[in-house]
Amino acid sequence: MAATGGATSNGGGGTCLIAGCGYVGARLARRRAAREVLALVRTSGAAALAATGIAARAVDFDSPGALEVPPGLASIVYTVPPPSPGTEDPRLQRFLEGLGPARPGVLVYLSTTGVYGDTGGLPVAESSPVAPRDDASRRRLAAETAALTWCESHGVRCVILRVPGIYGPHRLPLDRLERGEPVLRPEDANPSNWIHVDDLVAACAAALDRPVSGVFNVVDGNHVSIGAFMEQVAVLAGLPAPRRITLAEARRELSPGLLAYLETSRRVETGRLQASLGLQIRYADLEQGIRQSLKEMGL
Repeated sequence: MAATGGATSNGGGGTCLIAGCGYVGARLARRRAAREVLALVRTSGAAALAATGIAARAVDFDSPGALEVPPGLASIVYTVPPPSPGTEDPRLQRFLEGLGPARPGVLVYLSTTGVYGDTGGLPVAESSPVAPRDDASRRRLAAETAALTWCESHGVRCVILRVPGIYGPHRLPLDRLERGEPVLRPEDANPSNWIHVDDLVAACAAALDRPVSGVFNVVDGNHVSIGAFMEQVAVLAGLPAPRRITLAEARRELSPGLLAYLETSRRVETGRLQASLGLQIRYADLEQGIRQSLKEMGL
């Protein structure tokens, strides 16, 4: 079906199209319940969203062709991950082509802080060079470029949100702790970066509503290691503390993918988050964020 719908100047009015309305997108849709929201999801997720009161339409993101765009399209939040393998994101490219003549006021793309690569623990800001070290991050960087290029050529405001490890209700490593998975001992562990899902949703809402553009790192300022995070979750959830192992032991026990992730290190700074987005991180205290997540889960 041919794409229809006119552009609006910002994300404040008209329909907000959330492409890939999963963990983050569904919470964003509920936050903006007073406004018109349409979720585009795979067939298996449409009925579940509709049951919670979120208007949803089933879409095959891997099928070429025009999208059925709602009239009065004001904004798009794109959260669909790129397909693998490869270093490009044909899924996003097909989506943008499928919009046809539609011109939203703003496109918000959720990317990853992985595009900065490994800095050996040194800080990175939005102006830092990108150097992705794996194909998953290269796909995200390619998607960023595609989104920026499309927006520039179509006169659409573009916001790129680079996101680290997301935690929140039903996104805590409880299963890993219950399985007894080990963690690196503190002297071998690298700093990591975190964001509570509700702070990420607030960043998405601000990107839609404020006249900003460009790249924003969406992190809470905590740089605790993955092991320290898991240990804190264990304490607050009343679970046994995970076993600590050395880096040499990890190289024997852990999967290559997990090991590569643990050996990558950077401290992501949040310079633009408050200055331009006007966002105050609600869960800057990691313990508070974990406690809130457990409470929402009834634990």
